[in-house]
Amino acid sequence: MKSRSGTLRITLLAGATAVAIGGVAQAQETNEARIARLETTLAELQGQLADLKAASAASVGQVRAAQQATVVSLGNGRPTIATGDGQFTAAFRGVFQLDGAIHDQDDAGPLASDFRRGSFNDATENERARDLSDGLNFRRVRLGIEGKAFGDFEYSFLYDFGGSGNEEGGKVSAAWLQYNGLGFAMVRIGAFPPPTSLEDAASNASSLFAERPAPAELVRGLAGGDGRTGLGIYAGGNRWTAAGVLTGNLVGTQTYDEQTGFVGRVSYVPFKRTDALIHLGANVNLVLSPAATGPGLPGGAASPIRLRERAELRVDGTRLIDTGNIDADGVTALGLEFGAQRKNLYLQAEYFDIAVERRSSALPDPDFSGWYIQTSWILTGESRRYNAAGGFDGPRAAKPFDLKAGTWGAWELAARYSVLDLNYRENDLPALGSIRGGEQSIFSLGLNWYVNNGVTLQAAWRNVSVDRTSPGGTAFGAGVATPALGTEVGQDLNIYSFRTQYAF
Repeated sequence: MKSRSGTLRITLLAGATAVAIGGVAQAQETNEARIARLETTLAELQGQLADLKAASAASVGQVRAAQQATVVSLGNGRPTIATGDGQFTAAFRGVFQLDGAIHDQDDAGPLASDFRRGSFNDATENERARDLSDGLNFRRVRLGIEGKAFGDFEYSFLYDFGGSGNEEGGKVSAAWLQYNGLGFAMVRIGAFPPPTSLEDAASNASSLFAERPAPAELVRGLAGGDGRTGLGIYAGGNRWTAAGVLTGNLVGTQTYDEQTGFVGRVSYVPFKRTDALIHLGANVNLVLSPAATGPGLPGGAASPIRLRERAELRVDGTRLIDTGNIDADGVTALGLEFGAQRKNLYLQAEYFDIAVERRSSALPDPDFSGWYIQTSWILTGESRRYNAAGGFDGPRAAKPFDLKAGTWGAWELAARYSVLDLNYRENDLPALGSIRGGEQSIFSLGLNWYVNNGVTLQAAWRNVSVDRTSPGGTAFGAGVATPALGTEVGQDLNIYSFRTQYAF
């Protein structure tokens, strides 16, 4: 019995040992499988990570390539080239304006009996004042380029082949560089038109009529205008603008001592809604030091200031009001601005006071003034656009002209009344210190057709009234060229005009 019992124990012990060994072996196999599976998963993850890195690298490369790629577009007919990141842009600009006019005035007579006159001591203008030229004139033919460079810089170059009364030689209209990196303001240097008034803040391709109101145009020419050299600071926000520009001569004008001037303007929108706004503004245009006509010898050379203006059209360049040269130390022109818009109705008005300080003279300092009011009603419902410079640009046609589609662009009725008074003590006798420059009043009605975003056609009628008396002497020239003191040398006339414009 003991031997059987011992044998059973040995057998059980051997079985248990075999089971244990088998369990350990199975456990070892399970762990090895798990490790193998983990290694396989890790390898797959490493592969996926490598693929992700490769894809990310490719995406970054594509983004960089896109940033460096050149993009060419033709929005609204304006060719534009830009880098993908917007750091560099170049947009081509062009303006073509062809004006035609018919002057309805009394038939001309000889100088001895027909006393209508133009500018002082200008035989050509005095002949033309009695028979203003009908015909065509390329008012503006401008080509240029503008854009950004290195993100923070902006530039513009614009060349003009048009002119007043006839096709002039080409001249620089704008050539400037501007830095925008300050954040709160922009600094501009070069040749450019500083913002002299509310009317000047609108594009010349968006004017309500072919020309600006006479008082605004005269003030613009004091220290501003196209091609005026200057250094300026511009700032603005959602409802306000401010600008200050120190100016010099016009490009191409050479004098002994260059004129120095200052143009400043502020504007504010106290009321603004989706379809309505009110604009208030003020401007100052200063001639700080008029250009000298000779070397700076003891006593100084004469530094004349001359105020004169056309009848709000340039087909004939004759000026019908003119102060003549005033030897001056400077000029101060102060202006007030008002503008309002509600849906397709628009109203704008400005007043200017122009004071001239005589140089080394006991004569009184003359003071002149001018004002205008203009309005429009867009028949097709569009609105004039209030721009970032604080001015009103023309509308965009909601439905450009298309005969097949039966759409007719945007149509606008316009009206303006302007007064420019260049008389000072004109009734004084004796005439010592008086200035008989004349007072010009113009009532204008117009119809504007915005065919599409590039083509505009304008038709207008102007009634011009000039009240002006002769200062006598040889003011207009020797002999019969100058009527006797107090003789009326102004006139009333009608002007019918038409403009064809393409701008991009």
